Amino acid sequence: MRPDDLQSLTQPGSVSVRGDLVLVNVATPDVAANAYRGGLHRVALDGGGTTSWTWAERDLAPRISPDGRWVAFLRVTAKGKAPQLHVMPADGGEARALTDLRLGAGAPVWAPDSRRLAFTSRVPEAGRYGAPLVEGGDAPTPDAEAPRHITRLDYRLDDVGFTADRHARLFTVDALDADAEPVELTDGTCSVADPAWTADGEAVLFLAERDFGAAESFHNDVYRVPAAGGEPELVVRTPGAAMLPVALPDGGVLFYSPEHAPGTAAIARNTSLWRFDGEHLTRLTDLETVDCEKAAGAPVVTDAGVLVAVRNRGAVELRRVPLDADAAALADLELLAGERAEVKSFAADGDRVVAVVSTSDNTGEVQLVGGGTLTDFGSTVPLRPAVELTGAAPDGYPVHGWLVLPEGEGPHPVVLAVHGGPFMYHGWGFFDEAQVYAAAGYAVVLPNPRGSAGYGQAHGQAVVGGFGTVDVDDVLAVLDVALERPDLDAGRVGVMGGSYGGFMTSWLAAHHGERFRAAWSERAVNAWDSFAGSSDIGWFFADAYCGPSLETQRAMSPLTYAEKISMPFMVVHSEHDWRCPLEQAQRLFVALRRNGVEAEMLVFPGEGHELTRSGKPRHRAQRFDAVLDWWARHLA
Repeated sequence: MRPDDLQSLTQPGSVSVRGDLVLVNVATPDVAANAYRGGLHRVALDGGGTTSWTWAERDLAPRISPDGRWVAFLRVTAKGKAPQLHVMPADGGEARALTDLRLGAGAPVWAPDSRRLAFTSRVPEAGRYGAPLVEGGDAPTPDAEAPRHITRLDYRLDDVGFTADRHARLFTVDALDADAEPVELTDGTCSVADPAWTADGEAVLFLAERDFGAAESFHNDVYRVPAAGGEPELVVRTPGAAMLPVALPDGGVLFYSPEHAPGTAAIARNTSLWRFDGEHLTRLTDLETVDCEKAAGAPVVTDAGVLVAVRNRGAVELRRVPLDADAAALADLELLAGERAEVKSFAADGDRVVAVVSTSDNTGEVQLVGGGTLTDFGSTVPLRPAVELTGAAPDGYPVHGWLVLPEGEGPHPVVLAVHGGPFMYHGWGFFDEAQVYAAAGYAVVLPNPRGSAGYGQAHGQAVVGGFGTVDVDDVLAVLDVALERPDLDAGRVGVMGGSYGGFMTSWLAAHHGERFRAAWSERAVNAWDSFAGSSDIGWFFADAYCGPSLETQRAMSPLTYAEKISMPFMVVHSEHDWRCPLEQAQRLFVALRRNGVEAEMLVFPGEGHELTRSGKPRHRAQRFDAVLDWWARHLA
């Protein structure tokens, strides 16, 4: 896969099923237009492939109504426009817009009556984000807006921006009434998220910050509000940062949540499945061994149990949890899909379960659980499989990772690529970066050191208060396992990574520089002291992982050891990154240049922390070109 093959990648996303109708949205980067394209595709249950179901600029988040007659989805009509909610008949026809909201709409959720939809939308304050100060008046330009009066620490979010002046609110709309307008059910006191209808359709559940955002909190609770309007009321006081509630027929509620004490953040904690029966709160999955992956979607209730996606040693597996479970361990949960693969989304209708699954050499396919592959959206570009690596760190701790090899006998130059997080993971799913570097002739080593997710909560907690210790040992141990192969060149090794991976790149360059020829450090944390005040999450993240002592934070900061770095070093950052702000790159770059290091800096305008995954297609392609140019210069 070459950088210009980026626009040949078709990746399936969210899936929905009702009866014989299976819909999935796909996305393809369009580098020339600098936008993402893709519509909804219908997947044949007989394995007959797919047919395009919509042909708009970009459609996503399909949701088929409970009676199977309607499909709601989000549509982006032009580059830069916010997605709006649309509906169309399930047997085909014209789509009709249900919303025209200034900041767009969130994913729709059908009511049991197959008529109403719930969704969230950010509502701007008057005079901001294009909203006029008075109805019918002109909106001020951004540089003429009034100053923001900020009184809280949680006032902004990377890739979203300022939030307190555009809280997300809950809406419903009658999808079948052409004249219906969205009805607002919350007042914007604080942002709400993840709507779900009660089984009787009389109310909507949603999540909001504890005590409805009266103060900064790391806990979300489940609330309900009458669908006809009224005051929200608390349903469940949850054990942590709850996500994706689902109403049960008996009036109970399921939801995902880590467990952490009030006033503390959910750092490196597994996400469990919980059940509230109206009186008692029960954890249905084991705290240590089960880590639910919310990115794959909400839990889905079936007659045989609850479907959840679980992170497990680089895989994201679809597992079934009994509704009467009591902290069931991973080994006791039935595996349905995702073995040595990554489940990206899933849905069910009765006993029919479908899932979107990717592997290292396949961008994604739709599977009928128990019935095989329905369709394959795999790239027309040749992709390389991943080779599993196992070994041990110096203290005997088992280490795990992957190697993606280029074609040919070698010996190949090596790129060690460390993931972000740190409570994230490399895995069995498709990873475009590894494919691009392997196609260019580099062997790509992908470690999951202590601190990563999917290996038990203790594994993730191992680096709390200990960045630059056992995580370094594990990364280098996985690299050593790879370098035992005769087809890898131990004399030509580079190191790279983003976010926490950027931190690790800088750290390794300072403390183990003799092992690498050059470094590529991207969107990195380089100095915890300034990160604590400049990052959107810094006000809690730095203390939670490093401790509150400035002396300790500086001891864990790569910038402290900048004078030890002597190798060629590329500092890469996005101009609008609020997770690891630009100052993190600037401080390191200046220190390296002043020390006489061959350092360069690459700054991408208009991008945030997610550039490599969801940034503008043109920037993603340009970044790949720059990466390959860098390694060609230093690993040749």
